[in-house]
Amino acid sequence: MKQHRGIRFGPCLALALLGLVGCGTAGTVPSATKIGVVEFQKVFSDTTFGKKTLESLNAFIKNREALVDLEEKELKRLQEDFTKQASVLSEAAKREREEQFRRRATEFQQKAGELNREVQEKQKEVQENFRDKSDQAVAKVAQQMGLLVVLEKGRGLPVPYSDASLDITAKVIEEMNKTTP
Repeated sequence: MKQHRGIRFGPCLALALLGLVGCGTAGTVPSATKIGVVEFQKVFSDTTFGKKTLESLNAFIKNREALVDLEEKELKRLQEDFTKQASVLSEAAKREREEQFRRRATEFQQKAGELNREVQEKQKEVQENFRDKSDQAVAKVAQQMGLLVVLEKGRGLPVPYSDASLDITAKVIEEMNKTTP
């Protein structure tokens, strides 16, 4: 089931919408209901806004990965130093170094978890920002075309097939590219 802004949409709702729209009485709903479909993944990958957003997200992720890599290299260096010096260290010094290494390893795990959460939050923020902007473009195109309903098409969504004449993806891409330099 797809969740969008606190409302749950599923295949039953899409069918119910289609049934309600198609069953209107004379004068309330046009007999030829206009429906459109859009593939947001294609909109994301083919728009200037989507490409810039992806570049920004990838840069953010690489930055976070670099921080994790630096910490990991430092841990490996500490472990190698300990291994080299273990034979000349006293038992107390060995225990102290092992404890120091454990603390650093725990800190590393916490830091890696924190950076992972930051990446997940950034991905969520990017998705929400993109969806808001693309929803605006969809609404504008739908209004221009006189569409009453626009359904999302894509893998795992409740619209496994639609006639190509219903697809407004290219128009949404064009609309978004107009508004994004």
